Amino acid sequence: MRVVQIARYPVKSLQGELLTSAEIESTGLQGDRCWGIRDVETGRILTGRRAPQLLFAAATLEADGTPMITLPTGVRCHGPGRETDAALSDWLDKPVQLVTSVDSPAAHAEYFADPTDDASEAIDWTMPVGRFVDAAPLLVLTSASLRTAAALHPDGDWDLHRFRANVVVDAPGEGWTEDEWCGQAIVRVGEARLLPTQPCIRCTMVTRPQPGLEGDRDTFRTLARHHGGCFGAWAAVSMGGTIRVGDDVVVEPLVVSQRRSDEAVSLETT
Repeated sequence: MRVVQIARYPVKSLQGELLTSAEIESTGLQGDRCWGIRDVETGRILTGRRAPQLLFAAATLEADGTPMITLPTGVRCHGPGRETDAALSDWLDKPVQLVTSVDSPAAHAEYFADPTDDASEAIDWTMPVGRFVDAAPLLVLTSASLRTAAALHPDGDWDLHRFRANVVVDAPGEGWTEDEWCGQAIVRVGEARLLPTQPCIRCTMVTRPQPGLEGDRDTFRTLARHHGGCFGAWAAVSMGGTIRVGDDVVVEPLVVSQRRSDEAVSLETT
C-alpha cells in the first residue's frame, strides 16, 4: 500500500489544498482545520452541514500559518481581522468572524438528525479541543473502500473531494479495509505512526454540491444501507513526522507495534 493523496483543510468546511508532503503533529496534520468561521449570534462554528455555501469557498495556508481565503465572488481574504470578517459577513449575509482553534475552548457546531433532510432536527455537538475536527485529528480513507462504495452506487460521483480525507491510501482489493485497523493496528506512513480509532460516521456533508460535484443524497443512503453510514477511519497520532505522496503504508498489529516500542525504550535506558 502507498499514499496517493494528502489534503489539508485550513478552514473548517472550505475547500482545501492538495500537498505532496506534510508534517504530522501530535494534534494532526500541520495547519489542518485550525481555523473556522464563527456565527457571532450563536457562537457556533459554521460547517457545510448548516451553511452549505461554505463548500464553494477555498482556503490555502500561507508560510506564516495564516489562511488565504478565496470566495466564490473572487474576493480574497488574508488572515483574521476586520476586513476578513466584513467580507465573510457580507458573503454569508450574517455577522461572522474568522477564528483560530488554537488555545481556544472546545467549539460547538450543529448537524442534522437526518443527513438527507435539512428540515430535520439540528443537533448541537462539541468538537475536540485544539482543532475544528469532528472526532479525531486525522481522517484516513483507502481506495479499496472507495471501489466498494462506488460499486454499490455506480451512478454516483465518488470523487475524493466529496469525502475530505487527510490521507488517501491505495490499497488492493475491495472491502472496508480501514475498518479492520481501528483499535487493532499501528499504521506506519513515512516517519509518522497513526493509530486508527473508529470508523468515520458520515453526515449530510457527503451529499452536498460543491465545485465540480453535484449534490447526491444517494451517496449517504448507500453508505447507510450497506455500511452503517461509515466511510473511512478516524486516527490519532502515535508518532509525528513527515509523510509524502508515494510513501509506503505498513500496517502492523497493535500488540507487535507496542512490543517494538517497549524494546526501543528498554534499549534507550540500558
